Amino acid sequence: MPRTGFIGSLSTPKVDVVIDMGNPFLNLTVDGFLKIGSVAATRAAAEDAYHVVRKGTISTHNFENTLKKMCKEGAYWGTVAGVYVGMEYGVERVRGTRDWKNAMIGGALTGALVSAASNNNRDKIVIDAITGGAVATAAEFINYLT
Repeated sequence: MPRTGFIGSLSTPKVDVVIDMGNPFLNLTVDGFLKIGSVAATRAAAEDAYHVVRKGTISTHNFENTLKKMCKEGAYWGTVAGVYVGMEYGVERVRGTRDWKNAMIGGALTGALVSAASNNNRDKIVIDAITGGAVATAAEFINYLT
């Protein structure tokens, strides 16, 4: 019996935005903001494009709402990414070493800071700090595998 198969490889594209702010901390922070902010804006656009296709029509009002949502999501997630990258870099500079612990501490600090800025209670801030540290550490370990 004939069989078919699919063979291929998946590699992540490397996109480098070169913006020289004169300081490595600022360079990394702005780079993280731009990369993740653009991903979040694209996700919002794709989600709204799905709703437009499903509905079959688009209006000026819907288009304006999509643009507002793209800007809001892009700015929010870009800011979170910028804070995380800045925290991780700061922890690396303070500790004097580059390892997974920097990601864990940076993620925990970012989770706590974003949660506190959202006026959450103390328990929620602690939970978000643990989540941020866990997600950042897992991402760092996955990055080591590839």
